[in-house]
This record gives sequence, structure tokens and C-alpha cells, in this order.
Amino acid sequence: MRYLQRGVTVQDDGRAAAGYTLFTPLLQREAYLVDMAGKVVHTWAIPGQPGNYAKLQPNGNLLVSTWMGKGPEGLAARGGLIQEMDWDGKVVWGYRDENQHHDFHRLPNGNLIYLSWELMPGDAAARVQGGGAGGEHAAGGIWGDLLVEVNAAGEKVWEWRIWEHVEIEDHPILHIKNRHEFGHANTIAPMGDGRIGVCCRCLDWVGVIDQASGDLIYERHEPDWGGPHDFQILENGNYLVFANRNAQVPRGSKVVEWNPDTDETVWEYWGNPSHTFDSHFISGAQRLTNGNTLICEGLWGRLFEVTTDGEIVWEYISPFTSNETKGMSTGDQSTIFRAYRYAADSPEIGGRLG
Repeated sequence: MRYLQRGVTVQDDGRAAAGYTLFTPLLQREAYLVDMAGKVVHTWAIPGQPGNYAKLQPNGNLLVSTWMGKGPEGLAARGGLIQEMDWDGKVVWGYRDENQHHDFHRLPNGNLIYLSWELMPGDAAARVQGGGAGGEHAAGGIWGDLLVEVNAAGEKVWEWRIWEHVEIEDHPILHIKNRHEFGHANTIAPMGDGRIGVCCRCLDWVGVIDQASGDLIYERHEPDWGGPHDFQILENGNYLVFANRNAQVPRGSKVVEWNPDTDETVWEYWGNPSHTFDSHFISGAQRLTNGNTLICEGLWGRLFEVTTDGEIVWEYISPFTSNETKGMSTGDQSTIFRAYRYAADSPEIGGRLG
């Protein structure tokens, strides 16, 4: 076991961004909200196995996906049912798509946007390059990612298919992956101004979509990211990504912020030594209001906050473990896809904790 101590292991109240941290262990059926001391102050019982994570909304409700036991066999992070629960855990809204996976968000207009899969047309699938042994998916082709927006009535109002907007031949699948899917999108990042970020693990690629036109207005391929997650567009205009660095040398993950006008790195976080921060799958990062960054080292269930100088000012190791097989690991695990910090006076908390 990597960590002998669980719970809060570092707490610098003078420099950490005070608030409450939300996370949903992938192998459990609860979402936990903990304070800065690691005390659980609220929980939600998830009605099923989490598809990935949960996120609080400005009205205090929880938006969460659960796996329905369907979707393309063998593909990761399947969901199928997105539900909104009130503070007390009552389901107040739901939407089903058996091919929904990974990420989902409420838009400012109240609609829902999420990731889904669709078998690529044969002519498009034939153009896909790369990928290791194992051939195409048993369903008879290659699955591709699409973004879907639905309104409150569950009616689809917008769709965007990645293979229709990128030069397929220029984006080969990583050699360590099979050819079951093109993309493996794991993040959608709506900005609220008509721009939507998207991140594709198997392509080492991020892009920004102009939703009105459907055009890609930015894209970047970076092999050193090694299967990235949680691409974000920051308020300062820079971009942020969790670079898993799945098979890179030196060993270790990193979080990277860069200027999209120049693609110049303006900040990054590594472990010291690098292998002490290492999650080959899932994981994410959140830029906090004080300029610090909350990092989810998902493989280990480790949540920690770093300053701009890379100093750890808060660290929490999830004590919620399950003895199961997940990914390439088996035994006691506390894997976490993503985590969020909310200030006590934020709309999401809004005095609900007294």
C-alpha cells in the first residue's frame, strides 16, 4: 500500500483555499463532502455505480452519472444515466443514454451537455491510424466520440462528432491502445461564452469548439502528455490539463498551464522526485480562487493543493477503499476520477452546512 496514513496529512490553513472538497470514489456508491480537516460533513447515496464523478450545481443540487450496465463492451468510464439530486438526495431530474460516458455539465441555459459514443461510418473508420494489437471493436467497427446537448425535456438540440472536424489521418491512436475507439474523450469544458473544450486521451489531443459554428478554433497535440485528462479554459485565458504521462520518461504525471496564443508553458507541477506524483489514468486539477491548484491524483485517491511555487499546503488521502479490480490494479483501492473544492459562501454550499 502506497499510503500508510489516510485522511488529512497536510493542512496549512493560512495558505490553503478554505472550503469543502467533493469527491466520489469510483468503486463506491456515495459522494462525500469533507471539510479542511477531512471530516465528512455531508454525503449523498448514489443510486448505482458511479459512471465517474459528481459535481455540485449553483442551486445546491448534485449532478451525477451512474453506469446502467450497458454501452460498448470493454470501453472505459461507461455511464448511461445522468441524474440531478437535491441536497437531501432526492432525484429531481434524470436523462438516459446508454452510450453516455465520462463527462457531463449543466450549461448556463439549463441544458445538459455530455459525451457519448457512436460507431464511426465505415469510410471514416478506415482512415483511423495507429493503435496496438487487438483490432477493432467486436461491435463491428471503431467507436467515435460525440458531444450531445439536451434540453430539460430530454430533447437533443445540438451534436458534434469529432471525426467530422479533425483530420483523422493526422491523429493516430496511441500505440499502447487498441483500435476499439477513436479519441477516448474524457473531458468537455463549457466556458459559458459559446466555447467548449474537449480532451481526447488516446490522441494526446485537446481542442476548443465554437459551438455556434461547430468549428475547431484551437487544437493541440502533445505526445508528452501521455493520455491527458481534465482540460480546462481558465479565467485568465490560459489552458490547463492533467498530463498523465502514461508511458513517458522520466516517470511521473504533471499538471500543465499554457498560453494558447503561443503554446508556451507558463506553469507546471511535477512531483519531487517526479515518480512521487504518478497517475497513469483518470485524475484532474482545479484552479482555486487564491491561485492555488487542487489536484486529484486519481489512481491513489490522493487530493492535494499546491501553491504557484509547487508547495503542498493541503493533502487528503481517501480512506474509502474497496477490494476490487479496476483498470490494471486489484485489491484495496480508493480511485477518484475528479474532485472539486467549494468555498463556504459559494452558491453550491450556500449556508446549507449551518
